[in-house]
Amino acid sequence: MSEEKELSFYEKLSALISELKTPKSQRNNFGKYNYRSAEDILEAVKPLANKYGLVPKLTDGIVLIGDRYYVEARAIITDGKNTEQASGFAREPESKKGMDESQITGTASSYARKYAMNGLYQIDDTKDADTDEYKQQVDSSKPARIDSTKAKVLRAKVKELSILAGLKTGTEITPEAMYEKLSDTKFLSIVPIEKLDTEQFMTIDRYIKELEKAYSKK
Repeated sequence: MSEEKELSFYEKLSALISELKTPKSQRNNFGKYNYRSAEDILEAVKPLANKYGLVPKLTDGIVLIGDRYYVEARAIITDGKNTEQASGFAREPESKKGMDESQITGTASSYARKYAMNGLYQIDDTKDADTDEYKQQVDSSKPARIDSTKAKVLRAKVKELSILAGLKTGTEITPEAMYEKLSDTKFLSIVPIEKLDTEQFMTIDRYIKELEKAYSKK
């Protein structure tokens, strides 16, 4: 009798994903719809992970992006040798009525963990109107346009970078040309500073800092 072939790590993960069922067992009586939580997904994953000799893990961390803090969650699954993971991010609101700071962080953590697991286990949650999580997802998908103060700050940073680049390369570059290069590199188009949204602003701001470090080393 031939021995049964041992499944590879990715074959086990693929089988887990195929067998995974995550019904929307939570109910929002006010909105009259069902939804699934991060806890629901994890509880559905655990027995299948055990079946295939895999270990699911979740981690949280706080990261600073621009001037705002985000909760970064990682959904991880491993067989002890091989690992696959996915990340989910959630921004903490500055305040939330009826919640203290620990509860606000907990809500952001739950949201981030849920979407990290969605990515790892290929769960489609785009139509899940699950209370605050859905509102946060919709709100975060439409970042606001930057105000005049941020636009002024960014123009000043671009000007400083163009001067630094000129000194280090020996080639004069105008602030306008420098910004066009930054925008085209990151967005594949020229987005006027005054039309940047907050996410684009943070992207350009991080890129400027990276270039400043690079030019300073030359």
